[in-house]
Amino acid sequence: MRWQTLILLCLLPVLSAMADEAAWDLWREGKAVLIMRHALAPGTGDPANFQLADCSTQRNLNERGRQQSHAWGTLLQQQYAGEIALYSSQWCRCLETARLMNIAAVQPLPALNSFFAGRGSRKQQTEALLQQFAADQPMPTVLVSHQVNFTALTGYFPASGEAAILALPLTAPATVLARIEP
Repeated sequence: MRWQTLILLCLLPVLSAMADEAAWDLWREGKAVLIMRHALAPGTGDPANFQLADCSTQRNLNERGRQQSHAWGTLLQQQYAGEIALYSSQWCRCLETARLMNIAAVQPLPALNSFFAGRGSRKQQTEALLQQFAADQPMPTVLVSHQVNFTALTGYFPASGEAAILALPLTAPATVLARIEP
């Protein structure tokens, strides 16, 4: 019995890599979406004087966050060389994450905005995402959002810059096909 356990432990990384590759295939085919929490922007929430149109009143990416964003762009371009749909929260740290990936024109999507500390509606925004992504997409799709939105869909707390590939149609809780570390 011990040798069987050892063989299984040796196979787990191979099986995990195969599952991840299948998730990437579904994403490339438009049968899944990739959601990511914005790259590293130290702190929690936003200052009391927060204004959506003024980045100086928001928590923003640091140098490590900008590096994470560039790395995500490289990874996504390695995964798919064609056209990608790129949606982002309207918060500056999300928009900057998306822009620095340099993979597509960024489309602001209010349903991806944070609802932390009562700034939005978890129920309404999550429902809007479920409706918008209720079917396969015509191309690979990336969503850049916040921890609270990510957790509302997946049920787990992602690190800054972490992503997940979610099966379509999008459900709550979502079917997580793969988790991708920053």
